[in-house]
Amino acid sequence: MIGVGVDVVDIERFRRSLERTPSMRLRLFTAGELESLANRADPVPGLAARFAAREAMMKSLGLGLGAFGFHDVWVARALSGAPSLVVEGRALAIAEAAGVVRWHLSLSHSESVAIAQVVAE
Repeated sequence: MIGVGVDVVDIERFRRSLERTPSMRLRLFTAGELESLANRADPVPGLAARFAAREAMMKSLGLGLGAFGFHDVWVARALSGAPSLVVEGRALAIAEAAGVVRWHLSLSHSESVAIAQVVAE
């Protein structure tokens, strides 16, 4: 195992940030992520969980915000619904240099918080 990262996001605080800065959605999330949540009555908890996944991934490598672009890491869903990380660009180069060969991702949220845990193997 290379590392473990966990991140928790306050959903209402995240919602206020998105309302204050609408362009943030496009800066933080891929078109595919936004589209995958578009039909939900409230996409913000899912977006908060995906933001937490990016932060947890950075933490699993011992890095902080700004180590790579937000679009270098995104969350995909299998037909079963299981989430997975897609890692590209600078994030992929950093991960490969660290010896990462596989990612494990768990996402969850309640009414108030979203959480992500990432294991870099």
